[in-house]
Amino acid sequence: MKAVLCKAWGPPESLVIEERPMPVPGPGQVLIEVHAAGVNFPDALIIQKKYQLQPPLPFSPGAEVAGIVRTVGEGAKPWKPGDRVIANGLYGGYAQALVADAARVVPIPDGMGFPAASAYVLAYGTGLFALKDRARLAPGETLLVLGAAGGVGIAAVQIGKALGARVIAAASSEDKLALCREHGADGTIDYSRDDLRERIAALTGGKGPDVIYDPVGGAYTEQAFRSIAWEGRHLVIGFAAGEIPKLALNLPLLKTASLVGAFWGAFVQRDPARTRAHLRELFELYLSKKVRPPITRSYPLAQAAQALRDVMERRVKGKVVILPRE
Repeated sequence: MKAVLCKAWGPPESLVIEERPMPVPGPGQVLIEVHAAGVNFPDALIIQKKYQLQPPLPFSPGAEVAGIVRTVGEGAKPWKPGDRVIANGLYGGYAQALVADAARVVPIPDGMGFPAASAYVLAYGTGLFALKDRARLAPGETLLVLGAAGGVGIAAVQIGKALGARVIAAASSEDKLALCREHGADGTIDYSRDDLRERIAALTGGKGPDVIYDPVGGAYTEQAFRSIAWEGRHLVIGFAAGEIPKLALNLPLLKTASLVGAFWGAFVQRDPARTRAHLRELFELYLSKKVRPPITRSYPLAQAAQALRDVMERRVKGKVVILPRE
C-alpha cells in the first residue's frame, strides 16, 4: 500500500510517499481500507513536533479516516469485513490502509459518503463538545466564531445555529464570509477591513457575544475577549495563528467572564460513554440536514503536502480531504 510518511520532524514538504507492507490487525483491532482522510490543522502540527503528543518516527499523519473494514482482529466486535466506518486517532490516516482500535471506530450512517464522513467527527465533535458541554450555549445567546471559514470554524457556525444561537462569523476575506453566510451566519466580520471590536459592538448592540469560539489565538484573542458579554465564556480551541496569546487576569474579572478549554481528543479518551452519546447526536444532526461539512477541495495522496500547506496558510475554506485511492 502507498502511505505518506513523516520520517523526520519538519514542514509538509519534508513528507515522503512510500510503498509499505499491508498492516495486520492485532487483537481488538480492525484493518480499514481508507477511501478518504480528513485534513485537520493538528496534522500540520504533529509532523513539526508542535502538537501536545508525538508518535514515534516514522509515521503517517492523519487523525480521521473513512473507509471499509477488510480484516478483523480477535475480539474486535462488533465489526466485520465490509462495514463502512469512520476511525479517529492521533495519526496514520494518510495511507491506503490503516489499523485502528475497534473502540475508536464508528459506523457511517446510510446516505453519508466517504469524504463527508472523513471530515466530520473531529471538527464537529469538537464543536458539539465545546459549545454544548463546555460553554453551555443556550438558545437566543450570541456566539462569535473566530476563523469561521475553516473546517473547525464552519462546524461551530453550523452547530451554533442548530443549538439556537445567533451566530457572528469572523474571517479574513469576503469569499470566506460568503461561505459562512451560506451555512447560517447571521452577521459577519471581515478581519481585513473591519475593526474587530467596533464591529462586534455594532452587531451586538454594545452587549458583546455570550460565547466566543476561538480556534485562532494570536492577536484576535484579546481583542475578542475585551468585547465579551457579562458572564461570557471564551472557548480556547486552538492556535491556528501560531501564537499562544496571554491575557491579563483582570479582563475575566471585570466581566465575570470565563476562559474555558475544550480539548476534544482528551475528552474522547476520558469519557467514552459521553463520547458515544455525542456521536449519536452528531449523526442525528447530519441526517436531519442541520449540519453538513462543506467539502471544498479534495487532494490525491501525492498532494498531501500541498493540502497541509494550504491548511497551515489558511487558504482553505470549509473542509478538505485526501482521497488515497485516486
